[in-house]
Amino acid sequence: MIRNTIVIADLFIALLGCTWLSAQQPSAQAPPKQPENAAEVAQYILGPGDQVKIWVLGAEEVGDKPFRIDPSGNLDVPLIGTVHAGGLTVDRFKAELVQRFSGQLLRPQVSVEIVDYGSQPVSLMGAFNHPGVHQLQGRKTLVEVVSLADGLRQDAGPRLNISRKIEYGTIPLLTAKPDPTGKFSVADVSIKDVLDGTHPAENILISPYDVITVPPAEAVFVIGEVQKPGEIALKNDNMSVLRALSSAGGFGPTPAPQNSKIVRIAPGTSERNEIPVDLRKILAGQAEDVAMRPNDILVVPPNGPKKVVARLMEAAIQTATGVLIWSRP
Repeated sequence: MIRNTIVIADLFIALLGCTWLSAQQPSAQAPPKQPENAAEVAQYILGPGDQVKIWVLGAEEVGDKPFRIDPSGNLDVPLIGTVHAGGLTVDRFKAELVQRFSGQLLRPQVSVEIVDYGSQPVSLMGAFNHPGVHQLQGRKTLVEVVSLADGLRQDAGPRLNISRKIEYGTIPLLTAKPDPTGKFSVADVSIKDVLDGTHPAENILISPYDVITVPPAEAVFVIGEVQKPGEIALKNDNMSVLRALSSAGGFGPTPAPQNSKIVRIAPGTSERNEIPVDLRKILAGQAEDVAMRPNDILVVPPNGPKKVVARLMEAAIQTATGVLIWSRP
């Protein structure tokens, strides 16, 4: 019994010793942990601006400092010199390193890890929650790229525009056409159709250097004696004075609905036309609802002395017109 106890104790001490020795081995002797999406990363095409970390068993000179691929697609690796990486997948680049190190080492073991993506920018402009330049980091669809910017703002327009350098090919959409310079392929899609999945073929793969633009929705404005005066984004073309009034929360406490009007600005000018609208008759079903156009201003005046009301409403219209002319293209 005592002998068995001694043997077990010896084995336990030996195991502790092995564990301690393993912990003392330099980290350079173990390859870096591969990411969960290793298969996708292996097919990523490297380019200028990408930063990689290279591990080579037995080649301490390589170290663990990341290498950035220069504008020519090259990087300098200790022991083997300049290596061209631009245009190669990570797997192909790894194979190139193995071949180059085979002159220095017997059966070289090589690992490549991407530590910073910089060669596949895509520009997201307009009504995104976080517009700017984002990195594709591999193959991504249009919907996935929209998610890079945390989706669209509430005032996003109904269509999304794509511009692509012609060297990356024609955009595979029915609306695609060359721009006037012939250097770009341009196209647009319905945002609702793509995001709802009703037209899955339009959820195309995005290419590096694509420019994706979502213009803000056109709008109408409601001012005067309403609960929530301001701008109302047009998600479709079916906006009438009653819908605009409803979106503005209805009448305020002292409206004069029979004296309402639409102020319509001539495109590209400050010239305005005034269209009388009797909201009282429209609400009573005694007159037809009136369709509104983008950038129309619905004015609901308050009740009161005509001269005072006229001065107040003229000031409000001038303010709304100025905002419209200077803040919207």
